[in-house]
Amino acid sequence: MKEQNIYKDILFGVAIGDALGVPVEFKSREIISHNPVTDMVGFGTYNLPAGTFSDDSSLTFCLAESLTEKFSLESIAQKFVMWYRSNYWTPYGNVFDIGIATRQAILTFEKGCKPELAGGFEVSQNGNGSLMRILPLLDIIKDLPIEERYLLTKQVSSITHGHIRSVIACFYYLEFARQIVLGIEKSKIYKIVKTDVLDFIYRIGIVEREILIFERLLFADITKLTESEIKSSGYVLHTLEASIWCLLTTTDYSSAVLKAVNLGEDTDTTGAVTGGLAGLLYGYESIPKSWATQLARKEDISDLAERWKIFASS
Repeated sequence: MKEQNIYKDILFGVAIGDALGVPVEFKSREIISHNPVTDMVGFGTYNLPAGTFSDDSSLTFCLAESLTEKFSLESIAQKFVMWYRSNYWTPYGNVFDIGIATRQAILTFEKGCKPELAGGFEVSQNGNGSLMRILPLLDIIKDLPIEERYLLTKQVSSITHGHIRSVIACFYYLEFARQIVLGIEKSKIYKIVKTDVLDFIYRIGIVEREILIFERLLFADITKLTESEIKSSGYVLHTLEASIWCLLTTTDYSSAVLKAVNLGEDTDTTGAVTGGLAGLLYGYESIPKSWATQLARKEDISDLAERWKIFASS
């Protein structure tokens, strides 16, 4: 394994990518291109200070917080409820952004549904709301057999997003992240993950039509695509493709997350998902200090990373 603080890499990697995207969320690629994001700025879409993170990071922190204690789907779901109802892990004490599917899943869980059944299972419910906050699960699954890695990924995704498409997206993302932590070079990771994920999902009988939806990640070479061929909406497949494309076509944390944010539309989530992988690949120390300094609740995030690390080591 790489000698690094993956806890800090993950949390700051996600949150800073998220915060870079918050001010321009919902803006089109064309509009952003006239004034590209090159630094941490504030206000914009939500009129909030520079360094403000969104629901992407809040729910990532909720998942990480649950991993400072015995693993439990119930605990994870309860922390999502605390975020929604009591502003837990929000940057400034209020929830200013939440996905439709995530809200519905939280309400379903509150009515007594088992957490792994709370998320939507319809094709129309494949937003990026589980992908954006799944990365802390890496620490629990990284040393497990692939069957167990998939099962836990499926369960944690399904708290908010239960359709197989969202599950496969989260599984692919975590398998990619796992190879980073193993110290594999990123171009080799892409080839390894293609083979491992494809073999596994065929073996467990995933229907062909769902596998083919991931064609650009599992069969083709996504690095050959131009920016105009990469989409950046809130659809889970678009977010996953954009994050892998941004990571594979850049050489450092800053350029990866800025490339992601400047794709437009769901900028905070594309930034967060890309930032998580880039944080793992390049490490916390690669993140510009000025960005980390401006991040809301940076001391609390550092404390969470330390508590998580201590519990994981115990």
